[in-house]
This record gives sequence, structure tokens and C-alpha cells, in this order.
Amino acid sequence: MLRTKALVGAVSFAVALAVPWWSVATDTSSAPATSAAGTAAVGDGGTTHDDSSSASTGGDATATQHHDWKSMDREMAKRDKSFPAKTAGKGAQLIKPEILKDGTKRFTLTAKPVKWEVEPGKVVDAMSYNGMVPGPTIRVDVGDKVEVVLKNQLPESTVIHWHGIPIDNAMDGVADITQDPVVPGGTFTYKIKAERQSVGWYHSHHNGTEQVTNGLWGAFLIGNVPLPDNTKVAQEIPVELQDSGVIGLTLNGKSFPATEPVRVRRGDSVLVHYFNAGTMAHPMHLHGLDQLVVAKDGFPLKNPYKADTVLVAPGERYSVLVNANRPGTWAFHCHIFPHSEGKTGMFGMFTEMIVS
Repeated sequence: MLRTKALVGAVSFAVALAVPWWSVATDTSSAPATSAAGTAAVGDGGTTHDDSSSASTGGDATATQHHDWKSMDREMAKRDKSFPAKTAGKGAQLIKPEILKDGTKRFTLTAKPVKWEVEPGKVVDAMSYNGMVPGPTIRVDVGDKVEVVLKNQLPESTVIHWHGIPIDNAMDGVADITQDPVVPGGTFTYKIKAERQSVGWYHSHHNGTEQVTNGLWGAFLIGNVPLPDNTKVAQEIPVELQDSGVIGLTLNGKSFPATEPVRVRRGDSVLVHYFNAGTMAHPMHLHGLDQLVVAKDGFPLKNPYKADTVLVAPGERYSVLVNANRPGTWAFHCHIFPHSEGKTGMFGMFTEMIVS
């Protein structure tokens, strides 16, 4: 009996060795797809942007059948050459204050729904301050007394938080922590002393996941960032980044080809403030021209440094000085390609700096 079992075992082992392991079928019907080419990436205005294409198995006929490069080139050129495309509405516009008798600068921000055209033909139901996305840019001087009156015309409660701005705790604008939510139809006045130079921003801190990504944020500048060698700037511009909600992948509330180009004269200096109001980090890359990083979150750097790509995390601000010393049309974009470029052309977080 023992000899029989040994013989059966030997035969089974020999058969196992004779069957190649690669010929054994495996059941992959329940395995998740892991191909990078088959994954969808965030793209046009917050929708999925899938740039996968059928892979060639080595034959030119297969590649031609599944990848019409001529049609792709035509579609890309059509979209790319439509820049800058006109759309209704412009965000981040400078707001003028009402000057009170004691010199206080009073700004009014009305939170309300708006139909916002992110790119040509793409209109979304957004939330806004004063009907624009991003909200108005507030600029004051160091030492100013400031009041901001929030009027809530939304169908839900809201508040305003002053991100990066020194402020009394009662004015910090966090619902149920420092104040009650401002209900629909309600108002609240924030009082702020502009204590020091700041590159800050403001945004809702009530249902922020929806309210901020759907439009409730804006820039708040106090004084001027000190610049090396007392450089005089020809332009100072905000570049406000968003990647989520109905606004999606945008610069200053617009998606390419509706983003606004930065037009400068050769030799001019441009001060760019990046604000990340979104949910992901974005490496902001400028072709052909150096970015001199002069401030982080509004704090001047003792030792400014040069970079061609500046990584801006959610909530962060970076201030960069650009010397427009090379003429040409320079690409200016987030360097995460699924945020700015695909098989239909440029989209999302892409614009141009045009030096003439």
C-alpha cells in the first residue's frame, strides 16, 4: 500500500513538472484594471478627461485604424488657435471701497448664485461674490481700518474666513466656532485692522467643500511685497487656481481657451501672486522666463530663489517676480498634464505670457 502511494505521488510530481506554468489559465474576471492608459484623469472643467488610446500590437494597420493622428492634430489646432476665447464674466476684479467718515474702508461682498461661463458654451451654476468667480480682489494699505459687509443671497447659510490675514478671533469667520452662520437673507460685518503687509485670501468656511470649489473665494492684498533692488513692476496679477466643484480646472475662474493671456512689454517686470483655492497641489510652470520667488504666503523671503516650476499646495500663496526679457509667446500652465493638455488640445489650467 505504501509502495502504491509513493508511485502515485511520483507520477503526479512528474506530470506537474511537464506542464509549463505559463500554460495554466487564470481567472482575471474579478481583477481590477490597472493599466495607466485606461485610467480617467480629471480634465475639462472638473469632468473626466481620458487620453487613453488603443495600443498598437506592432502592425501599422492596427495603429492607423485606432489612432487617426491627422484628425487629432486638426482638432487640437482648432481648439488651441481659438485662444483667447471670449466668455461672459470676468473674475478677480479690483473692488473699490466706500470711505467712511473716520477713514474706514468698507467693502460689500454679496454671496449669490450665478450662471458662470467657464469656457465657451460651458455655463455652470456657481456661487459668487458680487456675481464673479473668483470674487473681487480687495486691496488696502498697511494701517487701514477695514470693514467687509457680507450679504447672503444664497439659498443656504455662509460665512467668510480671512486666510492669512491677522485678525481678532471674533472676526475669523468660521461657522459655529467664532460666529453663527449667516443665514439666507442675513448680513454680517467683519472688522479688520490691516496690521502688516499680507498676501491673503478670503473664502467660505461653511460647507467649504462645495461653497469654495463652486466659487466662494477671492484675493486680499495688504500693502506691497518688498522686492529685490526696489524693482518697479509694470503689472501685478493674481493667478487663482481651482480644480474642483463646478468651476473645475481653471485659472481665475476660466478654463482654456477662455483663460486670459498675460501681455507684457519686453523688459518689464511682472509680479504674479499664486493662490491655490483648490484641493490639489499644482506645479505652475512658465516657459522661457525665470520665476524669482520673493514671498511665501505673503512673507517676504530673505533669500529669493529662481525656479521655472513653483509647486503651490492647497491654501498656499507664492509671489514670483518675472523679468520679461525674452520676446515670444510662452506657455504658462500647471505641469500636471491631465490638468492642462490632452488629445483634444490644451484645456483647463493653461494660458500664455506674451512678451512683445
